[in-house]
Amino acid sequence: NLKKEINYVLGDILDAAEVNLEMQEAVTQEQVDAFSEEVFTTYDKLIAGINNKKVENRRAHIKAVKKEFEQKAGSLVEEINSWE
Repeated sequence: NLKKEINYVLGDILDAAEVNLEMQEAVTQEQVDAFSEEVFTTYDKLIAGINNKKVENRRAHIKAVKKEFEQKAGSLVEEINSWE
């Protein structure tokens, strides 16, 4: 379920970046491209963390990945909001 949540939330964040590109003249395609790259890198890192089965305490590991996801998603949203 965490993989699906990551996929949906980061997808929505990418959509928000594209909407900002269309709606705000100050936002450039280069800015959105760099932001998208950051989102994709975040996605890859989080999914790799979930797929890492070689951890001592799997439950604690997944909890840490979820916390990292929530923090990163929040900072990505803040970054989009700063474009306004």
